[in-house]
Amino acid sequence: MPIWICHCQTCRKANAAREVATAGVQRSHFRLLCGEEKLTAFESSPGKRRYFCSVCGSHLFAARDGQTHVILRVATLDTDPGLRPLGHIWTSQDQPWLDGSTQPCFAERSS
Repeated sequence: MPIWICHCQTCRKANAAREVATAGVQRSHFRLLCGEEKLTAFESSPGKRRYFCSVCGSHLFAARDGQTHVILRVATLDTDPGLRPLGHIWTSQDQPWLDGSTQPCFAERSS
C-alpha cells in the first residue's frame, strides 16, 4: 500500500516527531521474523493498538480491530521498500511551532 507522511496528533505524540512515514501492509503479507515476545502495545484510540519494542521503545506498527492491514512505521525498515511517499496527510493537525522549513539543514550534527 502507499506510503504517506502522517501529521496527526496521535502519530506525533506516539513517535515524538512532527510527522511519521506510514504505509499499510496487508496482514496476509505481514509477519514478524523474530522478537514477537518483546512487543508491547497500548490502545491509542478505540480499537487501535500501537505496537512497540519493549527493549528499545521503537514504535513498529499499529493495527485496528477488523482491518485487513497493519500500519507500518516505514522509518523502522532497514532496506529501501522501493516506494516513495505519495504525500502528507492530517496536515490540519500540524503545530506551527514545529515547522522547520525555514531553518538551515545540516547533513549531520557536529558537537
